[in-house]
Amino acid sequence: MPKKKSGFPYEVHPTPAKGKDGRNIVYARPARGLKMSIRGVDEYCAKHYTTRNGEVEFVLRQFLKAAAEIMAMGYRIETPIGTFVPKLKLRREITNADEVKNSDVMLDGVDYNPGKIWNKEIGKWLFNGFLRMDNPNVLEQLEDKEKLEQALGECLKRGYVTVSSFALHANLSHYTARRLLNEWTEGKNPRLLKTRMGRTDIYTET
Repeated sequence: MPKKKSGFPYEVHPTPAKGKDGRNIVYARPARGLKMSIRGVDEYCAKHYTTRNGEVEFVLRQFLKAAAEIMAMGYRIETPIGTFVPKLKLRREITNADEVKNSDVMLDGVDYNPGKIWNKEIGKWLFNGFLRMDNPNVLEQLEDKEKLEQALGECLKRGYVTVSSFALHANLSHYTARRLLNEWTEGKNPRLLKTRMGRTDIYTET
């Protein structure tokens, strides 16, 4: 039987949870490396739909500006692609509602609820089904201590490690790379020290 060549590309990875047979339960996720910027989406729309070059990107950037301003007034925004709701939290722990002051409240991001919209729209294009891609076995990768040591050493040559750099050198997903780096910061004699720099965590030798 000829090998399937089209479909939604996905990978299969193990989870830490064990199944009834004692082996790790696996899960499916979209294949790594498949990314497209808004510019790419814009160009795709101009080629395959009735939009002009730059139109989709311009509209989305204008929507971002307007939606941010409107949500700052306390509104939730309902759109054809889902609902956007500003999320708040308190700066400190308070147990008496009467003690809450305006200065205690802060913005904690935006909740996005797509509902079933994307399931329906993406489902229209899945007529080729799914296509499994070859991917490394995470458990085998984590057992290869020598390769992990080499990857860590390469990253530390510049004095510190980031999740992205370690994932690249060790050929791991960002999730697995972060989990492993965090494990090396734990215990009585941690191997690495984790420090927050802006929006990025950096890891240095202790």
